[in-house]
Amino acid sequence: MDRVRKFENDVQLIKYEVLREVARLTMEGTLEEKLDTIPYIVDPGPEPRTRCCIYKEREITKARIELARGGNKENKNIIEVLEIACDQCPINRFFVTEACRGCLAHRCREACPRGAIYHLNQRAYIDQNKCIECGKCKEACPYNAIADVMRPCRRACPTGAIIIDENKKARIDNDKCIQCGACVIQCPFGAIMDKSFIVDVLHLLMESKTNDDIHVYAAIAPAISSQFTYAKIEQVVCGIKKLGFHDVVEVALGADMVSLHEANEFAETVEEKGVVTTSCCPAFVSYIKKNYPTLVDKISNTVSPMIAISRLIKHIDPKAKIVFIGPCISKKAEMMDEELKGDIDYVLTFDELAAMLDAANIDLENCNDGELNNASYYGRIFARSGGVTESVEHVIKMKDIDVDFRPVKCDGLKECDKALKMAKVNRLDGNFIEGMACSGGCIAGPASLHHGVKDKSEVDKYGQLAMEQDINSSLRIFEIQEIDLDRKKK
Repeated sequence: MDRVRKFENDVQLIKYEVLREVARLTMEGTLEEKLDTIPYIVDPGPEPRTRCCIYKEREITKARIELARGGNKENKNIIEVLEIACDQCPINRFFVTEACRGCLAHRCREACPRGAIYHLNQRAYIDQNKCIECGKCKEACPYNAIADVMRPCRRACPTGAIIIDENKKARIDNDKCIQCGACVIQCPFGAIMDKSFIVDVLHLLMESKTNDDIHVYAAIAPAISSQFTYAKIEQVVCGIKKLGFHDVVEVALGADMVSLHEANEFAETVEEKGVVTTSCCPAFVSYIKKNYPTLVDKISNTVSPMIAISRLIKHIDPKAKIVFIGPCISKKAEMMDEELKGDIDYVLTFDELAAMLDAANIDLENCNDGELNNASYYGRIFARSGGVTESVEHVIKMKDIDVDFRPVKCDGLKECDKALKMAKVNRLDGNFIEGMACSGGCIAGPASLHHGVKDKSEVDKYGQLAMEQDINSSLRIFEIQEIDLDRKKK
């Protein structure tokens, strides 16, 4: 319950409260009827919690509710800017500080292409009406007297997809956006959010109660091991089943399948490609496609663990509907990828799961243990940076595959970019790039409940608890050779 859970900040708390109320009313079947009551529950007043007045807070909450219900269907991007909430950041990016000496050289003025720099009383000033935020004045100043207060969302965006419009509001350039969610987690006012499928999932669960032809499975990402710290993973499984899911399956089992397929694909293609990149992280794959199009053919054709486990479940149970639950926003974008349509039905994040559990008054600490032991150690460590490499390396050694495997593990997009730059000019010291958009791996995903320093060790502990310590053992009961794990289906 929320009395147990600690939130990292008010942004996370308010988002949770909106999701919880939307989930609660959906479960009651009164969402449309009582939709207007949510702003008064989240923002009871009379004093505002974070904004200038209670009325603005409620208007912002209404915008959050719309995203919780699916957002703008015409906007294909899973991430949207709440225009009414985007108004508290510094409007002017560059300004002259007290360090300005009013020097004779006036290098800042000479560097400005728009004539926005002027001097008065031996001090430089910036005419913000002329400034185009190019930063040339800052580069030219010999005293570092010009400060750059770039908005957190723009600073966090690795692709320059955040732009500021004429009204000084943030906008997302969908052609550049890789939907990694970095802007979502970095916006201090929660003005950028991801769309939710929480209402769709709850409707599906309710329909499954009266329709025997629908079996709704929860596929949980291994990063869940570091999330609900006040309960055992088995209790979390029990709580998820109480929501109405037919069964709960580890995506780590899909990771085992991917490791096996990835190792074989690498051995078969590395000589021709020279370099092979992983394809588990959809934001990393999108980053390559949008920023390094000449390297697209280097991307592994192996699907992600989410898609692999979904294909396995649907192969075993034709009545299956799959809901992936994890820390990743870009997985929602992967779900809508034309190449993968139909493989996964819905994606929820950990914060959405927490809201659903609390809306249903499910106390994880009082749940009985549920079984969850169908993946190997190697599948479970996919959640952290380096896990994919270790798993593929394990398969190569286990299967005695004769191949020169020289991995480059990239923790976060900055490291990914460096490796891709080197690969582009054929100077990479390696032939296998593990790319993770989030620093730390999936455990640091933007939709995680928390981003603790112990998360990596929790994943390793979770991996050690696996009954099956190698991938062969975890997959021995499944006829995985019948499952097509190619992204581009044969």
